Amino acid sequence: MSRIKETFGKLRARGEKAMVGFITAGDPNPLQSLEIARRMCVSGLDLLELGVPFSDPTADGPVIQRSSARAIRAGVNMRRVFEMVGEVRKFCTTPIVLFSYYNPILAYGAEAFYRDAVSSGADGTLVVDLPPEESDELTGVWGNGLDFIRLVAPTTSPERMARIASNASGFIYLVSMTGITGSGGLNREETALVARDLKEVCHGLPICIGFGISTPDDAAQMSGLGDGIVVGSAFERLIETNLAESDIAEKVGNYVARLKEAISQ
Repeated sequence: MSRIKETFGKLRARGEKAMVGFITAGDPNPLQSLEIARRMCVSGLDLLELGVPFSDPTADGPVIQRSSARAIRAGVNMRRVFEMVGEVRKFCTTPIVLFSYYNPILAYGAEAFYRDAVSSGADGTLVVDLPPEESDELTGVWGNGLDFIRLVAPTTSPERMARIASNASGFIYLVSMTGITGSGGLNREETALVARDLKEVCHGLPICIGFGISTPDDAAQMSGLGDGIVVGSAFERLIETNLAESDIAEKVGNYVARLKEAISQ
């Protein structure tokens, strides 16, 4: 059983929702980023998403775009990301999902990416700009050691949801709105309708909702619609506004705890 599946099983048994947190690997530098990841894990994070820095993150808003730029300037590439996964594995068993665009994986090599992701201790991957119709060239050379998380958009039809879910593992990432990460304008009622349709075709696969969830109130509102929430821009915004401070990791960890508390009530 994969670590991701085991984690969701334990959460469901306890009646809890998953707190999934995204940070860009290596932001603001590899050492601080590793400490931020550690504090997130010990503060109640259920799954850690590590973003692979990329020069053209088209699905991400300005906050995460700038975090990628900082990590790239700090010398972080795919190999350094795998090294960071290995370091995280030394202090926690929290499932790790590698969040990437396809270009860095293609440049690294599909088979090499799978081999190094698994050997470093990663549990899954999410490739934001790779539709199911074109993903066989990647997943076709993989084994079963890495869950492949698929995305469903608010505009996805129920028929396409079913096709996406049939090739997903780990969990399904339900995008709560059209647009980019960090956008405002959450609409619980509209997301509830999409989540309802998705639940009917996902065969029990967990659903985590992300994009635009930034505050404890947002988290509380959206957590009841699925099995967990995904927060990213809020953490990166916190990092960015505290670059000159020595307690960045502590502040991010404290915010993880606040969000986890909000979805546990």
